[in-house]
Amino acid sequence: MFDYHMHTAFSADSRADMDEMVQTAIQQGLKEICFTEHIDYDYPDDSIVFDLDYDAYTKKITEVQEKYRRDITVKKGVELGIQPHLFDRYDELMSKTEWDFVICSMHTVENKSLHYGEIFEGRTLDQAFEVYYDEFTHCIQHFKEYNILGHVDLIKRYSHSFVEEKTDNLFHDELAKMFDIIIPEGKGIELNTSGVRYGLDHNLAAPDVLRLYHEMGGEVITVGSDAHRPSEIAFQFKESLALLKDIGFKYITTFENRKPTFHSIDSLHI
Repeated sequence: MFDYHMHTAFSADSRADMDEMVQTAIQQGLKEICFTEHIDYDYPDDSIVFDLDYDAYTKKITEVQEKYRRDITVKKGVELGIQPHLFDRYDELMSKTEWDFVICSMHTVENKSLHYGEIFEGRTLDQAFEVYYDEFTHCIQHFKEYNILGHVDLIKRYSHSFVEEKTDNLFHDELAKMFDIIIPEGKGIELNTSGVRYGLDHNLAAPDVLRLYHEMGGEVITVGSDAHRPSEIAFQFKESLALLKDIGFKYITTFENRKPTFHSIDSLHI
């Protein structure tokens, strides 16, 4: 199995040691992992800086790749926090750096962090979701240097934390617009297993979103724990594989030099 969303102390919100993360992944029986450290330029919180020392990160990745090569494959990835005014800056970054795998995530809306729930202030829950998906759609219309969308319905995690109001709206029309863009481009989404860890009754993307993506012809899907500490690696992977297979997915995707490889779900064990 493969964990394709992991963070270490190279990300501003983690203190995890990379060697310890790799060792834990080996103990979990994983075949391959990809570190996806944060870069969130212009993150709207001065108390935390989501930048990345690319040279130091590359050096450390190379070190662990060699050190553990007999036991596990380690890939070098990045998670970009996209915002509408950052397209040129991220395009420039991508032109000057090399990665195995790139996640495009949206952690902010209207240049405000989702983490503090500001998107819900003065809006109904449905209005907040619409603003989130509209901005995310705008971003992927203009920025293309990524492989998959990270936790595409992340806003559910924060609505769960900040809003008592509920909605029956699944926002499939908005999600279908996004999938209409990414599927023909050969880009995918992830099943990020952090949702349950943060109190949801499902992971991200939710089962209905995964089904929509599959029904629209989407085939590129990764599985990642979004681990920020060793204890979170491969969280709920067995359940996730079973869910994906039940929906109809046949493959899990890994990447090398931004190119996908497809692995039969039936061949994977955890």
